[in-house]
Amino acid sequence: MESPVRKFVLTRVKSDGIAPPQKSKIDYAGVLNPAQYDAVTTTKGPILVIAGAGTGKTMTLVHRVAYLVECGVAPQHILLLTFTRKSAEEMLRRAASLLDGRCEDVAGGTFHSFANSLLRKHAPLIGFGNAFTILDQGDSEDVINLLRTQFLGNDSEKKRFPRKGTINAVMSKSVNTLTPIAKILETDYPYYLDQTLAIEQIKERYDAYKLKHNMMDYDDLLLHLVALLKQYTGIRDSLSKQYEYIMVDEYQDTNRLQSELVKLLCSSHTNVMVVGDDSQSIYSFRGANFRNIMDFPKEFSGAKVITIEENYRSTQQILSLTNSIIDAAEEKYPKNLFTSKPDIADTPLVVSCPDENFQSQFITEKILSLREDGISLNNIAVLFRNGYMSFDLEIELARADIPFIKYGGMKFIEAAHVKDVIAHLRVLENPKDAVSWHRLLLLIDGIGPKSAQQIIDDVIAGTITVEQDAPEYFQRNRAGKNAEGLFKTLVAIHSADVSIEDKIDAVLEYYKPVLKNQYDDYPKRLKDLDAIRGIAVRYRSLNSFLSDMALEPPTKTQVDVEREDGDDESLTLSTIHSAKGLEWHTVFVIFVLDGMFPSARAENNPGEMEEERRLMYVACTRARTNLIITYPIGIYERESGMLLTKPSRFIGELPESLAERWVVSQE
Repeated sequence: MESPVRKFVLTRVKSDGIAPPQKSKIDYAGVLNPAQYDAVTTTKGPILVIAGAGTGKTMTLVHRVAYLVECGVAPQHILLLTFTRKSAEEMLRRAASLLDGRCEDVAGGTFHSFANSLLRKHAPLIGFGNAFTILDQGDSEDVINLLRTQFLGNDSEKKRFPRKGTINAVMSKSVNTLTPIAKILETDYPYYLDQTLAIEQIKERYDAYKLKHNMMDYDDLLLHLVALLKQYTGIRDSLSKQYEYIMVDEYQDTNRLQSELVKLLCSSHTNVMVVGDDSQSIYSFRGANFRNIMDFPKEFSGAKVITIEENYRSTQQILSLTNSIIDAAEEKYPKNLFTSKPDIADTPLVVSCPDENFQSQFITEKILSLREDGISLNNIAVLFRNGYMSFDLEIELARADIPFIKYGGMKFIEAAHVKDVIAHLRVLENPKDAVSWHRLLLLIDGIGPKSAQQIIDDVIAGTITVEQDAPEYFQRNRAGKNAEGLFKTLVAIHSADVSIEDKIDAVLEYYKPVLKNQYDDYPKRLKDLDAIRGIAVRYRSLNSFLSDMALEPPTKTQVDVEREDGDDESLTLSTIHSAKGLEWHTVFVIFVLDGMFPSARAENNPGEMEEERRLMYVACTRARTNLIITYPIGIYERESGMLLTKPSRFIGELPESLAERWVVSQE
């Protein structure tokens, strides 16, 4: 009998063990550069993709999702973990559009949403009900405040005790970094180190309260899922087999709990791709662990490292400067960003100014010049290390009628402690300012709303004034006795003959103990008081200073909010942390002065100094066309007692060919 004729189709299998699509709808090689293509088409085993700033990280992830589906991987067997719901939805939407909706069943979301969905199914195994409540930060702090009050009782010795927000921050960082509370206090709140045992006891009560009332906070979602997967190997193995291919975005921002979760999900395979940039690891204060991305090849033996270096954002002049900054990092994955864009831009500028106000005036004039050249304010940003660094600039921008929106930190007159100081100065100028009186009186121990109103009524009636001492009033008025120190301070400086410098120095001397009593993070706020003084002493009169402080502020100021498109133009002021992931035509980076950026506290901590360098790298890589770095000289840092005169080491070490150096001087 004659054998039947058989036809065979031969498909070449990639060396990593998965067959490429026979008929692809997408020209991967045509739309991706070689490094991106390598990342997309490498499908087996652990992969670390180092995607430099502006190199198309999202495009790479989107096309890899599509490629896996075209290779025959069922969408429900793919898991994409991101840091925001918006980024996950955007990536999956783009992947679905590439393949006519075939990627819609890919599992994607944030670490916390993924943990929540799993715990809803398995919560009874760890003592919770499936319908547990998730506490947001405000809810958590309310519970902590209840437990704090119960714990302290009437113990006067514990009156100086961290507030609910501080306790919550300490406990959260301890959970996310798997670090003992004592170590967190030692590093971040050393003045509360003697309260370690008490905070640990409140933490125990907090955990018991949540369990009793079927509640979890955000940190618990990760903590309990990791514990669940460690304890119940059957659930862990089932999940690992379900999610055959795992991708993690922004891996440099993961904390220890998140990296532990990734490893548990890979218990039955090693098909995990993590994407990130070690040079943009800047969130250690939120618990992010730089070691996660650096140690990935050790944690996953045989990991393939792919580096994407072609930049689609910035000019080569800017990239050459940023490459030089990060090349000096002690520990990094080597990369050299480059672009195919034509060299049509100016060389980056490094500008020295004689003082802070000159810096503000220079930036203001430069922004006006850019605007005349047709650059929209929406395409210009001023970036800074800390929120207080823009205070003086905000005043100059307001004078020039330049609208701006500030992200990260508070605007000058919106910070509570700045408002406190301004209130003290306002009652000197207008003793009938009841609003300011109310604010500053309530800062005093022993004075509540009722007592404050009585004192205000007496001030309005002239029974007590800021013009002369009235010891008999304080002797007969029990509530007023608590305010005697305040009135003595105001009486001493009320005269118009007292300089504004002496007035504000006296107010700050009185207020600093109040600041310490009111705010757990008072050491950070002390710098803001220096900023107030530095601005005030340039004025000839208290009235003109307060008038400028009363300029109507912008209506928006918030951290990490979505930038809204609109017809109105607004300059962007932003901390560097809040600017990550964004870009502008022109970027100013200000106060690039040793002792301020990098901060003085990083001097004796190599790890912190390295993060400061990465922060500088992130700031400079936000610029597409123009990069202008400025620093004032001769800044007196009151906390350390140092005169800061040197440009940041990050720009001082740059080769002369990478930046033009200007000096601003008075005509």
